[in-house]
Amino acid sequence: MLTLSPASLGILLAVLILLSAFFSACEIGLMTINRYRLRSLAQSGHRGAKLASRLLEHPDRLLGVILIGSNAVNIAASFVASLLTLDLYGEKALAFAVAILTFVVLVFGEVAPKTFAALHPERVAFPAAYVLAPLLKVLAPVIWLVNGLSNLLLRLFGVNVRRRTASAVTAEELRALVREADVLIPESHQDMMLAILDLEKVTVNDVMVPRNRIRGIDLDAAWDEIVHQLTASRYTRLPVYNGNLDNVVGVVHARLVLNLMREGTLDRDALMRIVADPYFIPWGTSLTTQLLNFKKIGRRMGLVVDEYGDIQGLVSLDEILEEIVGEFTTRALRKDDDIHPQPDGSYLVQGTVSLRDLNRKLGWNLPTDESRTLNGLITEHLETLPEPGTSLKLHGYTVEVLRTRGTAVAIAKIYPAEQPESAASAPTDG
Repeated sequence: MLTLSPASLGILLAVLILLSAFFSACEIGLMTINRYRLRSLAQSGHRGAKLASRLLEHPDRLLGVILIGSNAVNIAASFVASLLTLDLYGEKALAFAVAILTFVVLVFGEVAPKTFAALHPERVAFPAAYVLAPLLKVLAPVIWLVNGLSNLLLRLFGVNVRRRTASAVTAEELRALVREADVLIPESHQDMMLAILDLEKVTVNDVMVPRNRIRGIDLDAAWDEIVHQLTASRYTRLPVYNGNLDNVVGVVHARLVLNLMREGTLDRDALMRIVADPYFIPWGTSLTTQLLNFKKIGRRMGLVVDEYGDIQGLVSLDEILEEIVGEFTTRALRKDDDIHPQPDGSYLVQGTVSLRDLNRKLGWNLPTDESRTLNGLITEHLETLPEPGTSLKLHGYTVEVLRTRGTAVAIAKIYPAEQPESAASAPTDG
């Protein structure tokens, strides 16, 4: 019978503890590695990534070889430690040796290597793949037997071992991945990527220019007035109509008008020849769908119509792009005309301002679920048209109606929610 010296047993025990640490690190490293980065590295030709990727194609076999190795070395370590203790201290020290070995294996064979592997999965997984791949072939019969018995046991409890959970990433998971990639992706790019994911939740109703703010060309006006409208407009594309928007004729491009003016041939007949057919967008169309529709038909602007065919607003490609990249400088300046900061910290705001624009521009959090404009939010809250001087509290913001026009709020004064109560001491209604 072969006997080993205490020094040899000590060396063997240390080797077994190192092997235990190796298998523990392999388990965590391979199971927590970023699968998308692994796939990318494998496609780029990284050999370790290719091996790791092949191993992960059969996680049951991979776990089998890791757990067989881990349990084998732990049992062997326990046996060697017992021999070493008996040789040095006798049977009375066995209980103490078991406690010491348990602590050593727990710290050096489990916790420390698994923590390191969780923090640096690639540094563990790629080298480990070179060891586990051939080991998997050597232990294939044992692994087959162990997995077969394990799967049989799972079937007895009604678990379908052949069914695999889909690996597709949901939109919410993708949002979380983008937010966590703050080191790899600049914040501005993160905002754009998240905005693209949110496009499906936003409809043309949320970003359209409302009907009462649409500027166009009225063909019933005098010719001099039409020319003035064409030359004074700051928009590239203008709706053309007879009398009002309900009688829309089409859309005219300012560049074509300038060409006619340069040639000296601009008149009513020439204007009508360059008017393109109107393009109508159904109420409630998502921005994702509309962006694709603009691309498909080669248009940049459309008129939003409700279920009765009445024109409710206008949407251009610019409004959709703003949802992704933020407001363009020139458009932001135009929108600032509707929002005027005051010395006391309040803001004078036009009633027609979009709540989305107001929230985005000032960093506020006014609700946009039911109403789309400040006027709509106020009238919906009061359930009546307020009189000038009416004050109310809206979701933490103190609002004072300063002026009305017809059946709508024209101008309101708003104190931000973080303002102290002394700055918002107006009486409240509702």
